[in-house]
Amino acid sequence: MRALHSPVNGRVSGAGPFLEPGQHSVSLEAPETRRWGPEPVKAKASGQGGVDPRVPPRLSLSAPGPGLRPPPRGYLRSGVAPASLPAVPLSPRPGVLSFNKSGGGGDIHQGFQSLLTEVNKTGTQYLLRTANRLFGEKSCDFLSSFRDSCQKFYQAEMEELDFISAVEKSRKHINSWVAEKTEGKIAELLSPGSVDPLTRLVLVNAVYFKGNWNEQFDKENTEERRFKVSKNEEKPVQMMFMQSTFKKTYIGEIFTQILVLPYVGKELNMIIMLPDETTDLRTVEKELTYEKFVEWTRLDMMDEEKVEVSLPRFKLEESYDMESVLCSLGMTDAFELGKADFSGMSKADLCLSKVVHKSFVEVNEEGTEAAAATAAIMMMRCARFVPRFCADHPFLFFIQHSKTNGILFCGRFSSP
Repeated sequence: MRALHSPVNGRVSGAGPFLEPGQHSVSLEAPETRRWGPEPVKAKASGQGGVDPRVPPRLSLSAPGPGLRPPPRGYLRSGVAPASLPAVPLSPRPGVLSFNKSGGGGDIHQGFQSLLTEVNKTGTQYLLRTANRLFGEKSCDFLSSFRDSCQKFYQAEMEELDFISAVEKSRKHINSWVAEKTEGKIAELLSPGSVDPLTRLVLVNAVYFKGNWNEQFDKENTEERRFKVSKNEEKPVQMMFMQSTFKKTYIGEIFTQILVLPYVGKELNMIIMLPDETTDLRTVEKELTYEKFVEWTRLDMMDEEKVEVSLPRFKLEESYDMESVLCSLGMTDAFELGKADFSGMSKADLCLSKVVHKSFVEVNEEGTEAAAATAAIMMMRCARFVPRFCADHPFLFFIQHSKTNGILFCGRFSSP
C-alpha cells in the first residue's frame, strides 16, 4: 500500500508502478553492479519512480530483500518480474534508482501491461490473481492522463473516498477490498491510524496465489522433526516427506543445493535453495545477484533425479513499513515536502508519507497458498543411493512463473 498526502492539507501515501509515462529515468548500470544488497543509492522522487533495486522489476514495492536482515522468524515478500524487463540495478556509486525505459527491456509500462495479462489469464490449473486500485480523496483533482495510464497499463481503477470526514470508514473499505482480493488471507492491510484526514491518495496492489503440488506429499509421512535454527538451537517442526523425481543441482561456489518443486500444470515452480549445514544462509544471500539466480536455476542445466525430500510445513505472514528501508537506500526526496515531484499525478503538491507491505504464504502437503558442482548419483549393482534434500535448517524459497521467469513470492524460512 502507498499513501500520498498533500503538504498543504497534509501528507500523501503512495508511489511505485503507478507513475505517469515519462516519469522514469533511463539510467542503467552494467550488469556486474546489480545486486540484491543494501548499498546506499540516491533516488530522487523528482522525475523518477521509486523502486526497490534488490529484486527484478515487479508489481509493487515489497518486503526487504536478502541483503537486509529480516525479522527473526524470516522474511516474506511478493511481487512479479517480467522476463522481458532488465533487472533493476543498484549502483555502487551515487546514481539513480530507476527502471530502464530505453534499453533492451523496452518500455516499462508496456512490460507491466503484458505481464499482468499473462499472470491473470484464465484456464490455468492454479489460482493467481493480481489486483491494483487507487483510492483517491474525492475533493482532490487527479490528472485524467494519470487515471487513464493506470487503467491502461496496470488495470487499476480510481475509486473516490472521503478521507477528510470519513477516514475510518475509508480505511475499513480499503481493507475489505484487499481481503476480498486475497481470499481473506490479508484481512487488515491498513492498521488504525495509518491513514488520516490529510490523506489524498492510497495506491494498493494485491497478489494472491494458490497452487497444488504436481506431486503431493502424503500426510501420513508427515512427522515431528527437529529444525536447526542455529548451532545451539533447535525447534520442533512438522516435516513433510516424499521420494520422487525432481530437477536438482548443486552450486559448489556457495555450497548450496537447489531443488525445483513444480505445481500442477508445471507453469509455476517453488525453487528452494538449501545451504550445506556448515554454510550460513547469510553467505548465500551475500553472493546472490539476480543474474546468478537466473543462471543457477536454469531448468535445462539441472539433472532430473530421484530424491528424498524433507520439507517443513510452514506458514509465514509478515508486515513491513517500507519508509525506513527506502530512505536507507537513498530514496528520500519522495518523502520530503518541497522536494517530492508527483506532478504527473496531480497539479497539487503531493509527497509520499507511507509505504506498507504485507504478505502471506502457507506451504503444506497439498501445495502452497500465498497472498520472492552437480550432485552425483552413485550407482551400485544391487541398489541405488537416493540423494537426500533435507530442509531441516534455514533456507530460501522462491515461487516462480515459468514462462516469464517472474518471481511472484520469495522468502527465507529460518525458524518454525
